[in-house]
Amino acid sequence: MLPETLPRPAPIANADYRLRRQALMAALPGDAAVLLPGASLVTRSRDSEFPFRQDSDFHYLTGFPEPDALLLLLPGRDEGESVLFCLDRDPTLEAWTGIRLGAEGAVREHGVDQAFENAERGERLAALLDGRRTLYLALDNEQALALAGEVRAELVSRVRRGARAPEAFADVAPLLHEARLVKSPAELALLRHAAEISARGHLRAMRASRPGLGEYQLQAELEHEFRWQGGSGPAYASIVGGGANACVLHYIENRAPLKDGDLVLIDAGAEFELYAGDITRTFPVNGRFSDAQRALYAVVLGVQERAVAAVRPGTTLAAIHTEVVRGLTEGLIHLGLLEGEVQARIDDESYRRFYLHSTSHWLGLDVHDVGLYRRDGEPRPLVPGMVLTVEPGLYIPADDDIPEALRGIGIRIEDDVVVTDEGHEVVTASVPKSVEAIESLMAGK
Repeated sequence: MLPETLPRPAPIANADYRLRRQALMAALPGDAAVLLPGASLVTRSRDSEFPFRQDSDFHYLTGFPEPDALLLLLPGRDEGESVLFCLDRDPTLEAWTGIRLGAEGAVREHGVDQAFENAERGERLAALLDGRRTLYLALDNEQALALAGEVRAELVSRVRRGARAPEAFADVAPLLHEARLVKSPAELALLRHAAEISARGHLRAMRASRPGLGEYQLQAELEHEFRWQGGSGPAYASIVGGGANACVLHYIENRAPLKDGDLVLIDAGAEFELYAGDITRTFPVNGRFSDAQRALYAVVLGVQERAVAAVRPGTTLAAIHTEVVRGLTEGLIHLGLLEGEVQARIDDESYRRFYLHSTSHWLGLDVHDVGLYRRDGEPRPLVPGMVLTVEPGLYIPADDDIPEALRGIGIRIEDDVVVTDEGHEVVTASVPKSVEAIESLMAGK
């Protein structure tokens, strides 16, 4: 019997993409334009490419899935404010790599006002940007800067014929990324689905775990579920760290054997329609926590649950992190890993030997999604529609001054949380995280 397949949520409608473009243009001066290249294929080795993944900003404004595209936004243009350049239709190439939408398909399928194939870009681009005083683009994108520079140089060369070149380049990222930070209902549906696919992958890995398997075999269980449920694969390189490997924050080798008596930390999430899930769970390879593992795990879990409960409109990630640091430091002192008063150990940052990272990050089209964490120098308050992770952890080095039973243990627990009008919604709650629930699930495998 084949595993269950979840129903897919509705895709984001072309009307939503149009509204996003209109909102961005409404924030610009009337004589400005936006120039935004899409992603290109990236060579993996020789003549083999990595699977194509569209640039997140470009996807946010268009939903267009092909490489080497270019979006122009031209506020007030009578012939159409959104213009897309895309790959040429070419029957010979399409026989090898698949049907391309072409200009007509781009307008028909993705709702842009006007589209041209890339073969026409050279003759049309400068004319489309003639007279635009400020050109908004991603200033950290070398392709965008090079293209904008070429267009400006061409228009400067035509000044005697009445052309008017852009006078300034401005960064589009602050405007675009602020818009991306607060998710629409359609985006939240996709994020919930990515979270549920991710959760099912974690459940599958927990059930499969046993001593003697390789870390890579749990990775295979995870990513099988991501693909089975229609995801494009992992949203980032899956972390499967057994034993002391869990103390390496971005451990991705996933080659070691899983040992009886060790914990294994899995930090992995599925990507669905370019939206990311991001879950971390830590559990015993053999299905049973030792007393020392249970004690350390209880510290992290208690702090994580209190941090999740604190997510609500008006609070800040900085405030949540402050309380996480306090809770973890209290636990470290209780376990004998630190000595002295809690505030003293916070002030001298000795807790950072065991807790090196922040508690949260934004989640969306990127696993570490865009959007400022501070505004005007102050931590920004949470508002409904934001999506974030909550992921405290403790990482105990295998040093001589550490009690032997605790050496080389890494524990992180991470959930994806939506800020709602009433407080919050944990969209990854279907993966157990209490000791009892984990042991029960693994005993029933």
